[in-house]
Amino acid sequence: MKPSIKTLAFTLVSSIVLGAALTGCNGGSSSDPGKTTPPADDSGPKTTSTRPAPPKDGPMAEGDTIKIGTVCSVTGDNKPWGEDSYQGSLLAVEEFNAAGGLNGKKVELILGDSASKPDQAKTATEKLMSQGVIALIGEVSSGNTIQMAKSAFPQGIPVVAVGATRTDLGNEGTHVFRVCYSDDFQGPVMAKFAYDLKGCRNVAVMTDTSLPYSQGLSASFIATFEKLGGKVKEHKYTSVGGTNNYSGQLTEVKSENPDGMFLSGYFTEVGPIVNQARAAGITVPVMGGDGWDSDQILASGGDAIVGGYFCNHYNNADKRPQVTDFLNKWHAKHGGKDPGTTMGALGYDAMALTLDALKRAKSVGAKGILDALEDTVDYKGVSGDITLRGMNGNPEKRAIVVEITKKDAAGNWQKFAKDFIPADLK
Repeated sequence: MKPSIKTLAFTLVSSIVLGAALTGCNGGSSSDPGKTTPPADDSGPKTTSTRPAPPKDGPMAEGDTIKIGTVCSVTGDNKPWGEDSYQGSLLAVEEFNAAGGLNGKKVELILGDSASKPDQAKTATEKLMSQGVIALIGEVSSGNTIQMAKSAFPQGIPVVAVGATRTDLGNEGTHVFRVCYSDDFQGPVMAKFAYDLKGCRNVAVMTDTSLPYSQGLSASFIATFEKLGGKVKEHKYTSVGGTNNYSGQLTEVKSENPDGMFLSGYFTEVGPIVNQARAAGITVPVMGGDGWDSDQILASGGDAIVGGYFCNHYNNADKRPQVTDFLNKWHAKHGGKDPGTTMGALGYDAMALTLDALKRAKSVGAKGILDALEDTVDYKGVSGDITLRGMNGNPEKRAIVVEITKKDAAGNWQKFAKDFIPADLK
C-alpha cells in the first residue's frame, strides 16, 4: 500500500467545475467480462437520457439499526484498493454514529468480499441484500461494480460506486451513482497531457482485453489523441492467466518507434510491461490511468516505472479543509499513516455522501436514500465537490496527473505534475 504523496510547493485547484455528467476507477479485475462501448466523442462529460428505473421501491430500515453494505476487494489482486475503500467507509460510519446517528438510530456497516472477481462481487451483493441492507457502497473495479448494479436493480437498492470509472456504468439504472470521475474524462486528460505537455505525436497504446476499464480508457484516450492530431497504434493483451510476458507486443511497439506509450491496465500488469519495455530498449515516456494507483507498481516495475505519469482522483497534499480534516481523522485511527491509495478518500466520500443522503431522505429506506442522492448539489467531498442532480449518477470532477518517483525516506513516491478540470478540455 502506498504512503502519502510528497508535498511540493504547488497549489491545487480547490473547486470543481459543476456541469454535465461524466470515468474506473477503476475497471474490473483480471477476470472481468464484457466490453466497454467507446464514447462517441471526447468533447467532455457525457450523460445518458434513458436510464431505466428499478421496478420497485427498495426495502425500509427495520428496528434501531440501519444496515448499509459495502463490497470491497479485501482479498485478491485488488486488495490494496479494497482495504482502503473499506477503511474509508468505516471511518465515515463511525463518525456518523458518534454524532448520534439518525435520530438515535445507528448505522451498521456490513462488509462483503468480492475477492477482486466479478462473480464474487455478485455473490457478496446478493448476500448483503439478504441481510437487509438499504444501500450499497462499492466497488472500485468497474466489472465488479456492474455486477453489484445488476443484482441491486430488481430490488431498488442504490449503489454508490467508489472508484468505478467505466463510462457507461450509469446505464445500469437510476439507482447507480459514483463519487469518482469517469473514463471519458481521464482518457482525454491523459491524451491532452501526452500531446501538449509531453510533446507526443505517435503513441503506442496497450490495452488489456480482459478489463472493461482498460478497453474504455484506451478508447477515450485514442479518440482525443487522434482528434488533437496525434497517431495511435493499439496493442492488445490479456491479464487472464498471469503470464506477465509481453515480448510479442513490445517487439511490435519497438518496431513502430513511438514517442510515447499509454498503458490503460492495472498496476499488476503495468509494472512488468514497463520493466520489459525498458529492457527491450524502449525509452519513451509511459502514461496511464488511475489503475496504476498502488505502490506495488514500484515492486513490479522497479526503476523502469520511475518517471511514469498517471491520472488520479485525489492528493494527500491538497490543502483544502475537507482533505485536512479527513487526514486528521485517518491518522488518529491508523497510527499517523496516510491512506495507502486514493480509495481511502473515495471510500470515505461514497459512504459519507450516502449518510448525508440518509439524513436528507424523506423515508428511512432504499427509495428515500436513492431520491436524496439524486437531489445532491455541491456536496463538499474529500475528493472534491459532488453534484448529482440531473447528472445521471456522474459527478463532474477534477483530475490530477502525478509523476512516479523513487520512494524517499518517508515512503513518498508520487509528485504532482498537472491538474485538469473539464473546461480545460474544451
